[in-house]
Amino acid sequence: MLEPGSPAPAFTLPDQNGRPVSLSDYRGRRLILYFYPKDSSPDCTRQALAFAAAWARFREAGIEVVGVSPDSVASHQRFAEKYALPFPLLSDPERLAIEAYGVWQEKKRAGKPVMGVVRSTYVIDAEGVVEKGMEKVKPDSNAVELLAYFGL
Repeated sequence: MLEPGSPAPAFTLPDQNGRPVSLSDYRGRRLILYFYPKDSSPDCTRQALAFAAAWARFREAGIEVVGVSPDSVASHQRFAEKYALPFPLLSDPERLAIEAYGVWQEKKRAGKPVMGVVRSTYVIDAEGVVEKGMEKVKPDSNAVELLAYFGL
């Protein structure tokens, strides 16, 4: 995990509509950048829906939400449309941001070690500095914990 106070790694990745999105696009606003393993899996769907339910409260407070996974643009588009997700999902199949943010790690699947995205969330301040890092977050409580963190 990146340490609070360190510069957030820059990125430019396509969203679910194929449009490039960069960290610098959020300069001047706080950003919740959450990394998740796979579109439409049960845990990732619950996490995305929790962020969607909290999205208006975050936006009212000037806080943006962006999800990142290694899935394709087309997969993100289907996922976002199916669940009416109101925030961008960025496609990172080459793992550029995923590795830069330190969330590509060894995990256990069926008791065997595999490499994959560890469900993690960063809060990035308006100047592009890591404010908070959360590793191995729970899909059902991640958004609620962030609402509490921001006092919303």
